This record gives sequence, C-alpha cells and structure tokens, in this order.
Amino acid sequence: MGDTPPPGPDLLDPPLLRAVRETGAYGGAIYLLDHDRRVLRLAVLTGLPVDILRPWLRVGLKAPFPPADAVRERRTVWIGVGEMAVQYPQVGMVLPYPFASAFEPISVADADGGALALLWSGGHPADLGAHERDALTAGARRVGALLLDSLLDAGEPGPAVPAPAEPRVIPQEPPRRSPLEEARAAVALTERLPEGHCALDLDGRITFVNDAAAALIGVPVGELRGLRLWESLPWLSDPVFEDRFRGALLSRTPTAFTALRPPERWLRFQQYPDVHGVSVRIAPTLGATAERAADGPGLAGTPHERAPAAAHALSPTTPGHDARAAPTRPGALYHLMQLATVLTEAVGVRDVVDLVASQIMPSLDAQGLLIFVAEGGRLRLAGFRGYGPEARERFDGTPLDSPASPAARVLSEGEPVFYASPEDLEPRYAALPAVTGKAAWAVLPLIASGRTVGCCVIAYDRPHPFSAEERAVMTSLGGLIAQALERARLYDAKHHLARRLQAGLLPRVLPDVPGLDVAARYLPATEGMEIGGDFYDLIRLGGDTAPFPAAAAAIGDVQGHNVKAAALMGQVRTAVHATAGAPPGEVLARANRLLTDLDPGLFTSCLYVHLDLRTHRARLATAGHLPPLLRRPDGRVTTLPVMPGPLLGIERHAEYPTMEIPLLPGAVLVLYTDGLVERHDRDLDDCVRDLAGHVARARPEGGMDRLADDLLSRARRSKRFTDDIALLLLSPT
Repeated sequence: MGDTPPPGPDLLDPPLLRAVRETGAYGGAIYLLDHDRRVLRLAVLTGLPVDILRPWLRVGLKAPFPPADAVRERRTVWIGVGEMAVQYPQVGMVLPYPFASAFEPISVADADGGALALLWSGGHPADLGAHERDALTAGARRVGALLLDSLLDAGEPGPAVPAPAEPRVIPQEPPRRSPLEEARAAVALTERLPEGHCALDLDGRITFVNDAAAALIGVPVGELRGLRLWESLPWLSDPVFEDRFRGALLSRTPTAFTALRPPERWLRFQQYPDVHGVSVRIAPTLGATAERAADGPGLAGTPHERAPAAAHALSPTTPGHDARAAPTRPGALYHLMQLATVLTEAVGVRDVVDLVASQIMPSLDAQGLLIFVAEGGRLRLAGFRGYGPEARERFDGTPLDSPASPAARVLSEGEPVFYASPEDLEPRYAALPAVTGKAAWAVLPLIASGRTVGCCVIAYDRPHPFSAEERAVMTSLGGLIAQALERARLYDAKHHLARRLQAGLLPRVLPDVPGLDVAARYLPATEGMEIGGDFYDLIRLGGDTAPFPAAAAAIGDVQGHNVKAAALMGQVRTAVHATAGAPPGEVLARANRLLTDLDPGLFTSCLYVHLDLRTHRARLATAGHLPPLLRRPDGRVTTLPVMPGPLLGIERHAEYPTMEIPLLPGAVLVLYTDGLVERHDRDLDDCVRDLAGHVARARPEGGMDRLADDLLSRARRSKRFTDDIALLLLSPT
C-alpha cells in the first residue's frame, strides 16, 4: 500500500463542482493543510483565475483569513456582501468588491484537513440560506471523506492529497456547443452590430473579437487573440482597467470604464461576467464627463461606476503617467497593500518577526527568515525562522564590512540581491548552502527614512526562480519591514525605559517580618507602553528586636498611565512611610493633605492595613480602593466591607474610617488593584465575587507565592488586559 502513488488534486474536482452547483455559487476553492499543519495551501479553484487569489495561495493557520479561521475555530465563516472590509480588513483592502463568501472546515476523521470556500455574486441576500448552509456542510463532509479514503489507501501519515505548487483551476460546465452554421451566424450577428464586441476568458485573455472592436482599438484581429487588453495596449496599461475586470469577476455584476485612445478618441468599455469569462462591449463616447451624464440607471448605478472620474478615465497624457513604462499589476499592488496592513499590527520587534514569519513567509512560500539590525558596526540577529543554531551563531555579530556575508554587502550597497540557486552565488559565499541548508535566497536591505537600518533574508529549501513581479514585491516588502522595525525598536526602547523607571519606584525586596508570610506581584498591562500608577508596600514596625513586630501594608492605584502618575505614586509611598505606625485613618488623612497641597491634578486610591502580629488583629482604612478579601483558616472567603473615604487628593479635610478585624494564623488577606479583576464586559462586583471564589478554591499548599502565581495565571488566561496588576498577600503564621 505504501507504494501506491498519492492521488492528485483532481480527486477533489467533483465535490467542489457539486457544492458550487447545489449552492448556486459562481465559484469555489478548497484549501488543504500542509505537512506541518501550520499552513493552508490553495489546492483547487473554479470560477476565478489564480491571479486574484495569488496573495493567499499559502496562508499561515494563525493568519486573520477566513479559511484559516474556519479551520482553527472549526466553524462556518459567513461574510455577506460588503462585509469583508469589516470582518477581514486586510482581505477587504485587496478585494474591495461586492461579493459574498462562506468557508466551511474540512475534517478528516477527527483531524483538521482544510477548508471549502464558496463565492456568490454581489446580489446575494444578507444571510446564508438554510439550503445553502446544508449544501456547504455536506460538500465539506464529502471532501473530508475522500481525503480520509485516500489517506487510508496510501497507508502513510500526512496529507492525503498534497496541494500542488500552483492551484488546479477546473472549468465549470461549458456552454452549449453550437453547430458550425449557428456559430457562423453568431459571428455574423456581432459583425453587423455597430459596436465592438470581444470575449475574455477568466484570465482576461481575448478568445473572440469582432472587426468593429479591432477597428476601435486600432489593432488587427489576428494580433489581439490570446492577449490581455491592459497588457497589449499602452493606453490601457493603468492598473485601474485591470481592476475593473477583477471587480466584474468577483462581484459577477457588470462594470464599465472609459479610456482615451490617443490622440483624442474616448471609448466606453462595458463588461458582462459569467462563470466562463467576460463579454465586453466597446463603443465610442463623448468623453469621460459627458458619458457619465448620459448614463442610465444600469451600469452607471453599479458600485464600481461611482468611483471618481480620475479613477476610471485616465489617459497617457495624465501627469505622471508614462505609457511606455510597464505598470505594476493590481495583483502585486494589492499583495503589497495586504503585507503593509499586516505589518501595521506590529508593536515591538518580536511582533515584527512573528508577523513576517506567520503571515508573510507563507504567502511567499519561504522556509527561512533572518532579520538583522545594524548595531555597533555589526549585524545583530533580531529574529529568525527555519535556521539551526550553527547558522544563527555564525551570522549573529557579523561585521558590517565582512566580505563573506551577502547581508553585509546588501547593507553596504543598499540594493537587494536574489540568488535563485547555489550556482548563482559568488565564490566568496560558497559555504552558504552547507551552513544554512538553503538553496535560494532573497537578501533585502531594510531602508527607513533614507538610511539602512538592517537586512532581511528570505530563504528557500529548494532552488527558487524569482520572477520580475516577485522581485518587485520583495523589494517593496523590505521597505515595509524596515519602517515597521524602526517603529518597533523605538517602542521597545521607550517601553524598556518606562518599565525600568517604574521598577525603581516599587520596593526592590519586601522586609522580612517574623510571623508573616508575604507574597507580592506586579504585572504590567499587555497593551500600551505607558508607566502604570499601581503600587504596593510593606513596612516593618517596632524595630528589628521586637519579639512580635507590627507591620503596615499599603496598596494603591494612581490615576493615569504616564511619568506624572509614576512620580505621584512615589510621593504617596513616601507619605505613607512617613506616618506608618499611626492609626490607619490618620495615615491616609495625612497623605491626603499632602497630595491636596501638591495639587498634581491626579487622584489616588489607597488601602492601608496595620497588622498587630501579637494580638492577631488588623486595622484597615481605604481611600476609595477596592475592598480586600479575607480567607479564613477554614477556607471561607469574605469581601471585607471597609467604609471607604474619598480618593486621595480630592478633599483636604477628608476623614477615613477604620475597621478592625481578627487575622488569625492561617488566614490570608488579599490586597489587589483593579487590573486583577476588572473586565470591560462585566460588572465589577461580579468580578470581585469571581476572584473570591477562586481564592476559596485555591489549595493552601505552597504558601503565598503559589497562591500569587495562581491568581496571576488566572488573569493571563482571561485574554488581554489593559491595566496593570498589583497584588499583595499577607498571612500570619
């Protein structure tokens, strides 16, 4: 069985065509998981040309892309007409056309296999119909069953149907074949019409053109067949014209544009799409402005006809337009737009590396990545993927003038180099394949604000010929990565400085208080680089020689997240230290008067606790801080109803009532800031009750350190948190 060759992707043709037919979709595709189960590859496609989906031939499973979400979350993803830009902005930017789509996960036994995608025209209702949903689910099940059968036949692990390097495009049922006489009559019909007519296949190539169209365009009929209009006619080379063709294919609604054939003849192109291609009507018109005024409600009312005149009435005489230059294809432009959008999500350097590795590498079908920054006359490795420790150690710290490093050369010259195979390498780089295990390299300078800040190496395990369009995309990609990397390095530097400042304002170590088990934790927010105002403190009272020393504990939160808030936090800690040992209400009252006199414009919450470890009593006062939790020795947890006074810094003569409680050995007093409990979608009291329940369920073994770690782990599991967390646990022994 192991010698049986794996089935080809044509195995998937029947279930895909059946799903398209039964749902009324105009097209569809099947994505399959790759060997490493981290990348989706487009295997089979119908109803669209490959070029439209080229940015997503290979997609990381973690990427924000509908098929990836369907597989990862094991759910149907439905995107109504016009909703792509809202649900998936990166895709919507590349495909800004009115169409609907649905994506269904494919399961092979109990494992993820890929996704089935279907597309409908811009006239589809807002919701997926019940019949369509059932047919979509059934189609995915049929594909999964075929994949499972093929997997069992092969008798080996891995994908049952390996996705090809280039997706298989399957035609849908062809139109009826006409007798020769009828075909001649159809041609004669188009020749008698005053307008020009031509037919394009799904790739945009001319399959038929009548004499009138050839005359209007100014090219003989025989020279037009098999060509794309925007590639063969300089005055149609602006990307907007190909964009109109793409819009017609995806929306399955008519589109139109006006173009100037030099020197002064305006032509109107109207496009009518179906599953086999696009029919084009070409006619003279009065000009871009006049023809729009004369339009009726038909084509002029379609979404793509509402674009500004400059968007669909361009001529070779437009400033900046050179008819002789080969313009960048819309596919390449949209691919770059997608990559740029991906990189805008990066915050720190690690984010840049992760995004390039998880979303950009799969789209380039690359297997290796090195990102260097220039520091201190050397190349420092900022991130990598697909390289072993030997290669990383060899490249990290390479001098910028090293003759044996293509990265150093690119950094010096500022121009990208592409090596399609080891044979393309200069002799001085001959050791590169053996060290890296790679067989093709794109070495890109990272240039931001006119200076070279680093280098990016994109590598392949096998020889890889770089097309002209691919080189253009990668060269531009280098600029995008450079800008993202510069922003990220600046963020990291500021973030590191902010955290160092804040760490200097918090206690380095807590004092050792006999008879008291203590744990403290501080966790910065996952969003933003600002300095938080959360603080905690523990003060030993009574001197080092006292047999039963007392202790004071404080926790608080200064309004705001900036340097001013951090400075105020330091002042509050100093004020509490200065009066520690006095009754809790008096400590807070004195701190409040100090802050009111300073008038910083910020307010502070603070909870102060005086611990008498001889009598096992605690006295508490609070300035608007969250209530502490008390876990008794028997495991019961209570939220202590401490009467709150106003926040510090509001009213100079405010008073702060004091509450006294027993604090027996084995009890735990939990002091915390709102970052530990607060969630935007829940009531704060409910969040505090949840925390109390978690404290009650926590096992006493391991002491305060284990409980503190457990509480922080709980906070991390609740997704991203936008506020700092301070936590102080106190337990008499």
